[in-house]
Amino acid sequence: MKTSLRHHLIPVAWVLLAATIGVQIAFPLTGGGTLPLTVASVLLLASASVLHLAATRGFGTAIALVVIAGGGGLVAEAIGVSTGFPFGTYAYTDGLGLKLLGVPVLVPLAWIMMSWPALAVTRRLVGAMRLSGTRARVVTAFLGAYALTAWDVFLDPQMVDQGHWTWQFPTPSLPGVDDIPLTNFAGWLLVSFLMIALLDRVIGAGDTADADDSVPVTAYLWTYFSSVMAHAMFFGRPTVALAGAVVMGVVAIPLLVLEVRSLRYRRHGASV
Repeated sequence: MKTSLRHHLIPVAWVLLAATIGVQIAFPLTGGGTLPLTVASVLLLASASVLHLAATRGFGTAIALVVIAGGGGLVAEAIGVSTGFPFGTYAYTDGLGLKLLGVPVLVPLAWIMMSWPALAVTRRLVGAMRLSGTRARVVTAFLGAYALTAWDVFLDPQMVDQGHWTWQFPTPSLPGVDDIPLTNFAGWLLVSFLMIALLDRVIGAGDTADADDSVPVTAYLWTYFSSVMAHAMFFGRPTVALAGAVVMGVVAIPLLVLEVRSLRYRRHGASV
């Protein structure tokens, strides 16, 4: 990819992320979001993830993200609604619009929008652990699966409350996250593990000068803090806010500390 085109795509990814944040700020004002807001949020952040990868790793990796995360997410969800495996028995309503194989089109796009941030932040943390080789690959797959699944602690209650899908057997559930079965999170861990492991193989580290992952890192941290606030203050789910703060915080808080330290180091180095 030409350098000039790459440098144009990175600012566009930032604009798309900023637009995503603006749309998501409107969610609490509408009681949890409307279909147009939901569509806009997913499309904007998915586009930001794809464009950021295209800018930092090339168009091939961006296509790989769409195929692996989007296609893999669609297959997993289609099997899920048909058989109950691996998430548990659930059904989508018509609230999210157009469906493909019984799955709303927005759902695989949601896998696209958060799988790259989950992998990017995991690589940041694994890098700080100074792991390499096979050990780094294994830790990345497990931690990345956790990072992606943790997001669903916030997502699933919000979508169920909005009537976008229903669970036939909603118990037993995670403490504080009523009406969402533990099988759902077990299924997320399995699918996310396979997805992140494959993406980690396909998506290279990128050239040091080009692979600035601030966009996906910011997206992950924004998702964490905004979700805690939204569930605590606007969605009437304070126990979800607490549970999500703990579960997703296992990744988000160390990541925030790492980013703050890195920023201080860069500022100190620039001043010397």
